[in-house]
Amino acid sequence: MIARHSRDQMARHVARDIPEGAYVNLGIGMPTLVANHIPPEREIVLQSENGLLGMGPAPAAGLEDYDLINAGKQPVTALPGASFFHHADSFAMMRGGHLDICVLGAFQVAVNGDLANWHTGAPEAIPAVGGAMDLASGAKEVYVMMEHLTKQGKSKIVERCTYPLTGLGCVTRVYTDLATIHIRPEGLFAGDLSKGLTLEELERISGVRIGALGP
Repeated sequence: MIARHSRDQMARHVARDIPEGAYVNLGIGMPTLVANHIPPEREIVLQSENGLLGMGPAPAAGLEDYDLINAGKQPVTALPGASFFHHADSFAMMRGGHLDICVLGAFQVAVNGDLANWHTGAPEAIPAVGGAMDLASGAKEVYVMMEHLTKQGKSKIVERCTYPLTGLGCVTRVYTDLATIHIRPEGLFAGDLSKGLTLEELERISGVRIGALGP
């Protein structure tokens, strides 16, 4: 039986892999959990699209200030030295190559790093691109956090994206409830496999070739 990673476990994996001194944007949804798993002794500066640099973890229950929120309208904290600025200035940071990493959700990620995360193409779906295209093209690296499978049991890791694209060849790592997958020019490589999951089974579930991540 496979013991899938919880969303908090996935967020811990992301937080662990962010290098010291990095400037990082956390996208709406699952990626916001990463803020809760960065140790206070590490110097990682989080940016929120709505105009906050120096974002901290979620506040304790009862201490929420709804004038202090992230891009997903969730209450957050501000660390010492944090700054607030106009939305346009935030997008200038995102588009200007000033972010080391952004962490985004996704509908699909292709083996070559293409990202689809704003629209499924379904007639009833509501397009929601937000700042995803700006981040995908402006950040030096793009990490994705997502469930490995759709509700219909199809892999979100695909040979080629069938949904409208957000960015081309931009994703370098994918963190799912089954594994952490590194996207390299020579292919996909997996580590952090869920307990009870083999690499062969991960390949079967994903429908693409995946190698073992070396030491």
